[in-house]
Amino acid sequence: MRRYGKHTDEDDIRSRPNRRGNRPRTHIRPKHEDAVEGMVLTVDRGRLTCLVDGRIVMAMKARELGRKAAVVGDRVAIIGDLTGKKDTLARIVRIEERTSVLRRTADDDDPYERVVVANADQLAIVTALADPEPRPRLIDRCLVAAFDGGLEPLLVMTKSDLAPPDKLLELYGDLDIPFVVTSRAELENGDAVHRVREELDGRITAFIGHSGVGKTTLVNSLVPQDRRRLTGHVNAVTGRGRHTTTSALALPLAGDDGWVIDTPGLRSFGLHHVDPSRVINAFPDLEPGTEGCPRACSHDEPDCALDQWVADGHADPARLYSLRRLLSTRERTEGD
Repeated sequence: MRRYGKHTDEDDIRSRPNRRGNRPRTHIRPKHEDAVEGMVLTVDRGRLTCLVDGRIVMAMKARELGRKAAVVGDRVAIIGDLTGKKDTLARIVRIEERTSVLRRTADDDDPYERVVVANADQLAIVTALADPEPRPRLIDRCLVAAFDGGLEPLLVMTKSDLAPPDKLLELYGDLDIPFVVTSRAELENGDAVHRVREELDGRITAFIGHSGVGKTTLVNSLVPQDRRRLTGHVNAVTGRGRHTTTSALALPLAGDDGWVIDTPGLRSFGLHHVDPSRVINAFPDLEPGTEGCPRACSHDEPDCALDQWVADGHADPARLYSLRRLLSTRERTEGD
């Protein structure tokens, strides 16, 4: 209890304009005009490894960013100690506008959206032709996420020495997706790396795929100067691989001619966040035919104008089938 002297008046009483102190709060935030641009390479428990002017700098997110999180590939504004010396820590004060976003949810009923990679130009979907068996529905889901997020897809098929690629190529041929087929022998002698590298030069490419398909082995071969942990084995009983990449990591290609982003192996890929109306943007030959569609058309219903558009010869029926297969992938389980 506060005690006052004999001669007190209202001027003696300390006023508190707000509950945290006597300094009034302000909504004016610093502009950080001296901030330097950097690129997020990896995120680990609140610490972000960034590339700033050719130096590796450790940073943390500024409190003023709130719940907005930076992810691998983000272009960020950084202030503070940018020397990159041991035990120094900079601060990320702004996340620049993203050109593309790869997002996923845990499953189709999960409303919580997770941003995996930002600002990638291309999504390399890696799948083994055997050991483990291909999962076309998971590939479909990755394609939908790529089309929705503004990334161009690339299909990389590994272990062609164990099974031919014909069935998968037939399934995705109508989508006009670029592809590379590799074998384990070609991976060892460097031929596969050369062919994949031709698709990556000058671009930021995120690699994605379920465990055991050889994704990290391929990334290690592409970026030998910064190899990831040794690849895990495939479980002989379940056919599933052991995760060898636990967090996304951006790695520069030799000659500063592009970036490779290795992501953790997938068990599932939810599409709760995807607006089906955006997937049609990846089908420029079909998109004009949607002008006669009813409002909020799912493009897979009796009144869809695409049926007549294709019947009139404006597009290949196989392309419409491919579109509808992708749009319906949320209704199927990934193991189908």
